[in-house]
Amino acid sequence: MKKYKVNIDPEALADIQEITEWYNEQKTSLGNRFQKTVIRQINSLHKDPQIYAIRYHKIRCVIIDKFPFMIHFYCNDKSNSVEVLAVISTDRDPKIWEEKVFK
Repeated sequence: MKKYKVNIDPEALADIQEITEWYNEQKTSLGNRFQKTVIRQINSLHKDPQIYAIRYHKIRCVIIDKFPFMIHFYCNDKSNSVEVLAVISTDRDPKIWEEKVFK
């Protein structure tokens, strides 16, 4: 099984930081738990990113364990890489996801 290099777009890092801060304001250390969970799941994408279905425009998504957010990523088989593009709430309209990812 080939391994993929995982890259996180600066916009996705900003998403993670913003969500972490919001959760920490709601309850002490909840944001830290969110951040550990999302980073663990992003890091796991190096193993087999194709197990996640394509949701739109070659973008795959994975729901974050115990939090209502999805990791949006693109899998490039030619370069064996995964590009994490955004972390977005599952309540958001898919058109907003596309606008954020394809701006």
